[in-house]
Amino acid sequence: MAERIAIVNQKGGVGKTTTVINLAAYLATRGKRVILLDLDAQANATSGLGFGRDDSRNGSYELLINATPLSDCVHDSGRRNLQICPGSIHLAGAEVELAAMEGRERRLRNALEASDLNYDYLLIDCPPSLGLLTLNALTAADSILVPIQTEYYALEGVTLLLDTFQSVRQSLNPELEIFGLLLTMSDIRTQLATQVEEEVRKAFGERVFKTVIPRNVRLSEAPSHGLAIVEYDRRSRGAEAYQQLAREVIRRSRRRSSQS
Repeated sequence: MAERIAIVNQKGGVGKTTTVINLAAYLATRGKRVILLDLDAQANATSGLGFGRDDSRNGSYELLINATPLSDCVHDSGRRNLQICPGSIHLAGAEVELAAMEGRERRLRNALEASDLNYDYLLIDCPPSLGLLTLNALTAADSILVPIQTEYYALEGVTLLLDTFQSVRQSLNPELEIFGLLLTMSDIRTQLATQVEEEVRKAFGERVFKTVIPRNVRLSEAPSHGLAIVEYDRRSRGAEAYQQLAREVIRRSRRRSSQS
């Protein structure tokens, strides 16, 4: 069963795009057909996979605003099993354009449901805000994956996001679920990281992935080379963590499928 997962957090700098890139890459190495849909105007997920910014080609903007078929908006990433629907600077004005459109929150959902492309996972990299682009992602998705940086205000940000999640469930997408919460950028040498992890696990229980993504220099370096961590340094701590996350995501997908 295909999974559409929005990777979302309205806060920037929490490891959201790093998670999208590396989870997509590791799922693809495990034989899963993956589409990475970059819905952020900064297009960091696009460039982070070495896919040069080219505003003349179709991508997520055309999919969302012009209802261009998904099949015309995805491109070969140069990696087996992994395609990309690239972001572009045009998305910066998409919020204004969407505001005047009928069914503005359902544009992405309608575009995806009109497609007959086969994939196992469609991962949506959301912008760091709770505007119309993110609302489109939440309305189109089956579930959300929330990266949480192990910092002091982590739970406050998640509370605001989950309020939006509940609003979307009530008004736009009653099937939307929480796929999981992911602790990121963790420095196990600090007491703060340990305390935040304990608080998040106490608050959300089994919804929190067992995998914790460490703060890792190699993870930070990889996107500047246009590479996922599996390609840049597969023996690094960051690579091991994302490989473990991919396994955990697949297990959760199987469990969700068996329960449906």
